Amino acid sequence: PAIPLPLLLVKWPSGAGERQRSGVGSRTMSASIYSTKVDAESAMTTNGRDVELLPFVNDKHGGVIIEMTTPMDPQLFSASLKSLLSKWREQGIRGVWIKLPISLANLIQSAVEEGFWYHHAEETYLMLAYWLPNTPHTLPVNATHRVGVGAFVMNDKREVLVVQEKSGVLKGLGIWKFPTGVVEPGEDINIGVVREVKEETGVDAEFVEVLAFRQSHKAYFEKSDLFFVCILRPLSFDITKQESEIEDAQWMPVEEFAAQPFVQQHELVKYILEVGLAKADKEYTGFSPISIKSAFSPKQSLFYMNRRDLEKASGPIINTQKDS
Repeated sequence: PAIPLPLLLVKWPSGAGERQRSGVGSRTMSASIYSTKVDAESAMTTNGRDVELLPFVNDKHGGVIIEMTTPMDPQLFSASLKSLLSKWREQGIRGVWIKLPISLANLIQSAVEEGFWYHHAEETYLMLAYWLPNTPHTLPVNATHRVGVGAFVMNDKREVLVVQEKSGVLKGLGIWKFPTGVVEPGEDINIGVVREVKEETGVDAEFVEVLAFRQSHKAYFEKSDLFFVCILRPLSFDITKQESEIEDAQWMPVEEFAAQPFVQQHELVKYILEVGLAKADKEYTGFSPISIKSAFSPKQSLFYMNRRDLEKASGPIINTQKDS
């Protein structure tokens, strides 16, 4: 979504939770956006007494980022924040963010009393938000989706790799299903599905394509869900099931798998089987990843596309090799 300008991010040291410091910084306004540093040695005066000025820098979006390096007394923090909010309101600042690590949880009440609300939380911090103008806020919402993967893996004997789960809605029902899982933060789909197959069954596999995907809503914690169906090529065949989550795992003849009443009644599983066999036996082509670089960032990302049909339509793809 478009970013309302200017924005303010209040950042706090997170200690052992340094890997979690992205928060709103990476999701909405790029954490590495610092520019001009402001002298923080001066003080403000509120009601006739000096109030410590919180150290801050300007960001590239016309906002301000407060960078806390040491703990602060809640009353002093409240007075400093109150003074800054008054100043920023006069200057036309709109969105205000406060990132509080667990170690500074004693400052939550002070922020809430100034009008901040909870935006989202991770393992090591809580992010609060505030909108200064007297208008409906346009701050971006918290993450709305999680990403799941399902693996269609079939060997040369036309046996598919299937598992029975130890927990969840299928526990104890004797139902065989495809390996599934959730992609970890920062993990690509093609990497995540290979990892899930390895963890659940011990089978090494090579990612081939994304065959299809499903979007559903109001799923886990009222969030939406993107589920990517992938086809993998097995590189090993001995099975070692995951003791903590998997009741059993095996290679099963595809006809036997398809004959399960569960498969016939569950449209998603039926379509996964159908699209997997279409890829294996027919001319169905899914989406393979191509590494690309954004004009706005040096980071590589993956663009999934139907390479075969694109080449048919426009000739060979230009410069698809990964940058070194």
